[in-house]
Amino acid sequence: MPLYNYHSHTARCGHADPDWTDEDYVKEYLAAGYGTVAFTDHAPEKTPVDLRPRIRMPYTQKDEYLASVRSLRERYADRIRILSGFEIEYSPGREEELFELKRESDLLILGQHYVLLEGEPYYFRKTTCRDGGIVRKLADYVERAIGLGLPDIIAHPDHYLLHRTAEFTEADAEAAHRICRAAAERDIPLEINLHNILGCTYRRGGTENDDPLPVQRERLREISYPRREFWEIAAKYPVRVLWGMDVHHRGEIAYFEKLTALAADVLGGVVDRLTFTDRP
Repeated sequence: MPLYNYHSHTARCGHADPDWTDEDYVKEYLAAGYGTVAFTDHAPEKTPVDLRPRIRMPYTQKDEYLASVRSLRERYADRIRILSGFEIEYSPGREEELFELKRESDLLILGQHYVLLEGEPYYFRKTTCRDGGIVRKLADYVERAIGLGLPDIIAHPDHYLLHRTAEFTEADAEAAHRICRAAAERDIPLEINLHNILGCTYRRGGTENDDPLPVQRERLREISYPRREFWEIAAKYPVRVLWGMDVHHRGEIAYFEKLTALAADVLGGVVDRLTFTDRP
């Protein structure tokens, strides 16, 4: 299967390398032998919901971002396929804004980092979520987004399990079934996200290392996602699966093969029962 990645950010989001240009990433992808890539930076919000600093580009940068990706696609068309896109979150009432982003780009990936509780965002990344009601609300959002035809890929669908290694509750399983069933019914691929594995191993502590493979495997003993229990459920459905690098920094692109091998260790034999694809 040719190398691909549909999950790649840019400096505009505020938490990627600030001095690394869009073209720098393209050159790295070319050097690593990729055939298809998509820039899917964190979507700007016309009506701000996520107010965390350094999370997404300002809305005023949207047109420049799309123009940059289009320009690179044309300049490198004979060497690599480049797509434009956004990583979005769904929330009720934002449908028109999200469909506008869909019309303006090649694809949308749904990375549901938050849900709304009494109008305020609840962020899964910063919190260990043990509330079954919140987990079920996440499944509601993903189902609604899929039902509306918004996402082309569901990014890190097991992200709600971040920071929880020992627990996999009835609500967690219910959410997994609902997400996988909805994705299978609409033929929307699920992404196995590799970024957390990279951060726990070769980029541990934010510093690159070349420690041997046994050391890297030991570091994954308590990793919370990708989560085997989720993907065991995914394997029960006729849903397509793809890898996602979730690139934010220089040098990460070259780790694809090492990270997929480590992911196979984390997920065990379930990897052999998943239906992998290289296209949305």
